[in-house]
Amino acid sequence: MNHPTTLPSPDMNAVVGSHDLLLVTLDTLRLDVAEELAAAGRIPNLAAVLPGGRWEHRHAPGSFTYASHQAILAGFLPTPASPDGPHPRLFAARFAGSESTAPRTWVFDAPDLPTALAAAGYRTVCIGGVGFFNKQGPLGSVLPGLFQESHWAPELGVASPTSFEEQVARAERVAAEQSADQPLFLFLNVSALHQPNWFHLPGATREHGDSRATHAAALEYVDAHIGRLFAAMSARRPCFAIVCSDHGTAYGEDGYIGHRIGHEVVWSVPYAHFTLPARAAGTATTSEERA
Repeated sequence: MNHPTTLPSPDMNAVVGSHDLLLVTLDTLRLDVAEELAAAGRIPNLAAVLPGGRWEHRHAPGSFTYASHQAILAGFLPTPASPDGPHPRLFAARFAGSESTAPRTWVFDAPDLPTALAAAGYRTVCIGGVGFFNKQGPLGSVLPGLFQESHWAPELGVASPTSFEEQVARAERVAAEQSADQPLFLFLNVSALHQPNWFHLPGATREHGDSRATHAAALEYVDAHIGRLFAAMSARRPCFAIVCSDHGTAYGEDGYIGHRIGHEVVWSVPYAHFTLPARAAGTATTSEERA
């Protein structure tokens, strides 16, 4: 497929402080599946906010969740796939000689983005999904430990067929209790696309297992509920949102299954950033409501 050019970067020095911030990682989402569903009209709520209705092709900073999120939460978002770099970053820790720090980059003096945003007055909240966010041991506590507040429960995890609905409900509660005079940085790691995802495709069985088709069905499931998340995060002030995958996964390509491998379907990820205007009461948020 033809991929859109690199998205223009807003001046993040004007965004930080004036906007709520939303970072959604669609854990394990493949670029090709994301593109096909957008083109086919199967993810209308995401397509409605994607610039030009299309994903940008980027390269993941890591081949599995932990490595990729360590980078993302330090400001190293997926890198534009076009070769005309270096590509300016939205956020960057102050670092001598950084070639991807530009005048429109929000530069911070902290080891990670959540810590920096907290110092800038944000309430920082993590809603976890996959096991690296479950806080059930030292390793699963590292990433959520970067935030002032973190949430995880089994119903938010990979084995729950209703995980994203539950995550959105948590996000709605977080947003509803947010003080009007304090900006919010909400990070949500979506677990629904990660294996197991067979239960999102009607007729699939555990014995059938996961496939590219069940992966696509999981993205459709996420799309059906993501409008509520966007509505909650734009209820107080404009919200600058980043929606991307942390890595892809293989379903038999060249004999590979899974991720944490150096394959194109793992490194190629969908990415978008956009601004959600402050939402007036009663404004429609999903394709169903707009119909």
